[in-house]
Amino acid sequence: MKITDRKKEIINVSAKLFKEKGYSAVTMRDIAQVMDIKAASLYNHITSKQEILVLIIIEIAEEFTTVMNEVVSSNDSAIKKMERIIELHIDITLRDSNALACLNNDWMHLTDSDLAYFIKMRNGYEDNFRKIVKKGIQEGEIQNYNLDVIIFSILSTLRTLYIWYNKTNKLSSKSLTDNMIKVLLNGIV
Repeated sequence: MKITDRKKEIINVSAKLFKEKGYSAVTMRDIAQVMDIKAASLYNHITSKQEILVLIIIEIAEEFTTVMNEVVSSNDSAIKKMERIIELHIDITLRDSNALACLNNDWMHLTDSDLAYFIKMRNGYEDNFRKIVKKGIQEGEIQNYNLDVIIFSILSTLRTLYIWYNKTNKLSSKSLTDNMIKVLLNGIV
């Protein structure tokens, strides 16, 4: 199904509001007010606030999953795979930090099959990340530190990058990527 420009605008406005207020605090009336239309007019384009949340979160989760699957199936070294994952997170952060905030903060408001589908994608992503790091340790590319600490340190940094970057915005995409790869993969000592 092709998303119309108006529907995309509703999704973007909603993502911004969800990031600012949280999904539960935002009403369809809030969305309509920001768009300067009547709330009833939203329903010409969207069926519910839940549909908006699904469109935001599932689209970005599917992008993460698709790229992760490409990375895992590549013949690249573990370090090169990690670099591609860092680049992916930075790209999505810079392109759509509002949607990323929704994914991180509001996924638990998904319902039924959408929630199960999201959790399956998230778990698969984390499992694949774990496999990459574990293989990197086994092959001597990555220091033999505690696997859980490595995974937590890198993923928590990447998942919350949008919070920090939106406050600074001073680094170019290339500079941010280069520095994040050096710090996350090489450390600071």
